[in-house]
Amino acid sequence: MKKVAIVGGTGYTGVELLRLLARHPEVEVCAITSRSEAGKAVSEIYPSLRGEYDLAFTQPTTQALAQADLVFFATPNGVAMKQAPDLLALGCKVIDLAADFRIRNVSVWSSWYGMEHACPELLDSAVYGLPEVNKTSIKDANLVANPGCYPTAVQLGLLPLIEQGLIDTQNLIADCKSGVSGAGRGEAVGSLLCEAGDSFKAYGVAGHRHLPEIKERLSVANNSAVGMTFVPHLVPMIRGIHATIYARLKDSEYSLQAIQELFEERYKDHPFVDIMPLGSHPETRSVRGSNICRIALHQPQGEDTLVILSAIDNLVKGAAGQAIHNMNLMLGLEESTGLSIVPLAP
Repeated sequence: MKKVAIVGGTGYTGVELLRLLARHPEVEVCAITSRSEAGKAVSEIYPSLRGEYDLAFTQPTTQALAQADLVFFATPNGVAMKQAPDLLALGCKVIDLAADFRIRNVSVWSSWYGMEHACPELLDSAVYGLPEVNKTSIKDANLVANPGCYPTAVQLGLLPLIEQGLIDTQNLIADCKSGVSGAGRGEAVGSLLCEAGDSFKAYGVAGHRHLPEIKERLSVANNSAVGMTFVPHLVPMIRGIHATIYARLKDSEYSLQAIQELFEERYKDHPFVDIMPLGSHPETRSVRGSNICRIALHQPQGEDTLVILSAIDNLVKGAAGQAIHNMNLMLGLEESTGLSIVPLAP
């Protein structure tokens, strides 16, 4: 039985890790930390986990965390980079669910996140944890940067097209909507029911922190820089991301059926990507609570603009579920272990 620890266990991604790991047959959570709730039982903070864990929150000391084979950081940006070097030196594997290791260019990272990177020497060795791209590298990794939620939905929708050179990569558009849980559990006026309920708005139009991550990773697939307009929106629901992505085909004679077959072939060996039949419209509720990304393709009026619809649960495939997928690969386990979860309906 492998042992894992979670740093930052009281946020939404932390409790989602606990929920999913509670039924994982090969892993035991040996420590769960929280500076603010140290000493309190897990079930006291999250009654949904009553009877699942005989654990209390503790302080995140390196000595205690080093007892684990792998440590998850479900913490705000800027936390993992301060503790990861010591844990790696002690032989622990690390998965960061925040953004500390997602962007290779340290100056770009610092400009978007407003702080100096504490361990830039680790950026080149950190593996970007999108299993549908880097599965082999993740298996050998000691440090994995778990992708952001928006970047996961957008990349999975575009990668087959970019890899085959089928689209204009300088004028991509990603129009994305997220539930309020994407903002985290911290107190914020914009996340209040009276503020977010019965409303719909764009935010971060001038520039969102996930944009450089998306562009850097798509540029790797493209072997050159890509151009993208990325506009996120907040919708009055708890979970889910829906990405509507627009890309112009280089060859308008390339049929939609051929593109459908391309997507099906690209993801046939990846258990958590579902390419839906032509004409489908994936809904966020169809992936709620699961590690699945559902994708559907459209070509309005048969013209040269392709519309890709991509739906995920931001807390699972966009965060904790993807982190556990990475954990399985890093620990030599079957990749879907503990993640074969039927989505919730209604």
